[in-house]
Amino acid sequence: MTSLILPIAILWSFFHAAPAQAPADPLAAVLKTMDTAAANFRTTQADFEWDQYQKVINEIDEYDTGTIYYRRQGKEIEMKAEVQQAGSDLKKLKPQPKYVLFSHGKLRIYQAKTDQTNEIDASKNKAELEAYLVLGFGGSGQELVKAFDVTYQGPETINGVATAKLQLVPKSEKVRNYYARILLWIDLAKGISVQQQFFTPQQDYRLVKYSSIQVNGKKIPDEVFQLKTSN
Repeated sequence: MTSLILPIAILWSFFHAAPAQAPADPLAAVLKTMDTAAANFRTTQADFEWDQYQKVINEIDEYDTGTIYYRRQGKEIEMKAEVQQAGSDLKKLKPQPKYVLFSHGKLRIYQAKTDQTNEIDASKNKAELEAYLVLGFGGSGQELVKAFDVTYQGPETINGVATAKLQLVPKSEKVRNYYARILLWIDLAKGISVQQQFFTPQQDYRLVKYSSIQVNGKKIPDEVFQLKTSN
């Protein structure tokens, strides 16, 4: 009789065990990781390369490399990109530096080739522009779902980094005229983007890959967030 007690106990616990919990919502988990990263965000620096694909000619017609910087200043996030434009000849690089600075509600772009600076006052649409310029770097998951319809596309490994692939569809019809959808690959450990892909309504795209990412490292000098011109 005693020999039956253990098997009966095992069967009883099996049939009366609490039901297994459903796996956590993977999208919610990713957004929470981004929220944590945003709350602790101070600075980010990374190298990047991007390919510009033109569907009408079915090929990549521009290849650029450079370095991008982000920092939080009070409640604002500043961004500076130093771009080395290679042009259309992917085999023979001909650097044509371009500098892009977003700070204090203004977007400034300096082209070394023409020695001209274009300035856009984005103060009226600052929040909307900032959502794109800091996409995946310093922005929270809650901010993301305010501007986009976000869907989880599954896990994917990018250059040895475990990521979650997210698809973003802009809620603004005006924005959708420029970007029909965006793909983000979010580092599951750091809550930041390691790769991005922007699709136009014509299905052209820009693919951005980040490397040598430094989050909250040493302080980025103030002069980095100043526009370099020949003047």
